[in-house]
This record gives sequence, structure tokens and C-alpha cells, in this order.
Amino acid sequence: MAHNSLDAFTAAIRSAWGPISSELVTMCRLRLEELVRADPAEDWLASLLAERPASRQLHRDPSGFMLLAHNENEGLFRPPHDHGRAWVVYGVQSGELELRTYARVQAAGAEDRLVLRDTSLLRAGEAKAFLPGDIHDTRCPTENALLFRFTERDLRHEDQVEHKLSRFVEQDGYWTAPRP
Repeated sequence: MAHNSLDAFTAAIRSAWGPISSELVTMCRLRLEELVRADPAEDWLASLLAERPASRQLHRDPSGFMLLAHNENEGLFRPPHDHGRAWVVYGVQSGELELRTYARVQAAGAEDRLVLRDTSLLRAGEAKAFLPGDIHDTRCPTENALLFRFTERDLRHEDQVEHKLSRFVEQDGYWTAPRP
């Protein structure tokens, strides 16, 4: 039985967990939207809001999914990247998060470049999903923001051990894959 909204979130995800599907991603996004609207007086959330840690793991499930909290300050920019084989859902508890999405294209005789697809602003109480291979960047436009990041697997392992994440760099005015 759930004791708070965080427990209810993890129990709901665990009960529906399985291979990626439209239904699972939508359910996780909707559940994360509920979680970011939790009562700030709940102990776990009150602690996050008081301490504002740069990053804190809130849950690691034996089935693989994880929930992390990140406090971001105004101007913090995370350059374009994907999450490799993983899918993720970002949720904003307080503040705002600007998200830009990209497509990777190859111009005739040129290196692959990123082309800006869309810019959106994620506000408190909202969540957005990114599927495997989706390329995006993030920027905090408010004084600070508390974000929740739900991942279907451990992204640190995906990045540092498996080397499956792509990170892009700006070269000659374009975002592109780093040169070896």
C-alpha cells in the first residue's frame, strides 16, 4: 500500500512495467505529471525543495527503471544529446525547462548536422517523453527548477559503460557529432 505520492508512483509503474509501448510511455508520462503535482508538504518532496540537490536518485527499481530529481539553476544548458537505447520522461515540479528537439540530417558532401525541429517550454506540473534516439537539449530559463527524470534504464551505465548515448558539439555554427 502506498504511503505517499512517490510510493504510489513507483507501485503504479511497477504494476504496468513491460516492453516499450505507446500505452506504457503515455501511462508513465501521466503518472509523472501526477507526481510533480504532489503536495510539497510530503516529507520526500519537502526535503528536495529545502535542500535543492543537484541530483538525487529517488527510486531504482529491480526491473530497471529509475526516477531522479535534479535542481537546475537559471541558464544551465545541456547541449543536444540522445539517451541511446533508453526512453525518458522529464517532469517539472517547479520552475520551467526549455526543450529543443532536433533531427540529424546529412547535407550533400557534409558531415551530419542537427536541424532544429521544435522548441517548447515545460512548466510546473507538465511532463514530456523522449523515445530512443530522440535528440534534444535542455535549458533552465527560470531562477531555478526542480525536475524529475524517469528513465527506463540506468543512463549512467548506458553512457559510461555501454557508450550508447550521443552528445553533440557546436562546430562552425552547427551542432554535429564530435570529430574523433
